[in-house]
Amino acid sequence: MQLPPGAINEGPPVTPRPSATVLLVRGRQPWELLLVHRPGGADFFAGAYVFPGGTAHADDMGWGDEIRMAAIREMFEEVGILLARRGRSFAREADCDQVRSLVDGGKTFGEALRELRLEPALDRLVMFARWVTPALMRRRYDARFFLATLPPDQAVRPQEGEVTDFVWTTPDRALSNSEITLVYATRTVLESVASDKDVKKLFSRARRLKEVPIVEPRMTRTESGWEISH
Repeated sequence: MQLPPGAINEGPPVTPRPSATVLLVRGRQPWELLLVHRPGGADFFAGAYVFPGGTAHADDMGWGDEIRMAAIREMFEEVGILLARRGRSFAREADCDQVRSLVDGGKTFGEALRELRLEPALDRLVMFARWVTPALMRRRYDARFFLATLPPDQAVRPQEGEVTDFVWTTPDRALSNSEITLVYATRTVLESVASDKDVKKLFSRARRLKEVPIVEPRMTRTESGWEISH
């Protein structure tokens, strides 16, 4: 994939920012996942569809796993899905509304959870991939990719200013649909999960990973510009 102008860093390498990305899954066989379109696209690729996610914030500290907490917070902020529980009961749509109301009133996401006695369901996230942006890039991320299942009694609610469009799709449809623009990492991750037609096998394969390898794509300079591959 060729990089657009402005993507390359001319100075010293930038330190990658810790981030989290979620493949939110619904259905069983076949299963679908959620892709979102953010304002301005994904970094340098305007119009691209990506998985919900973002960088870790200070508010994510103190929950036992700041990266998983970032994944839960970002997914709620972007699409309104809440991976949390109160005791043995999983969060429902009414809980999402209460959290949203408190956040709109000035509370942080973490403060809202504590006030409502909700615990983030960190165990519902299954890490299966990790990508580090190449050193030559101007924006760099150390991104962990997680699988998660859409909770019952919750529906996607794109948040104004965060998401302009979303689509539920199988990996195969996303890869073959010319109307869905994909950045390199998103396309490659989709290719890596497309062979699992049964969602149970998908999650089982991810849970069996003893160590998640770190992928750092290669940068190659060609006559037409810089290209990225791995």
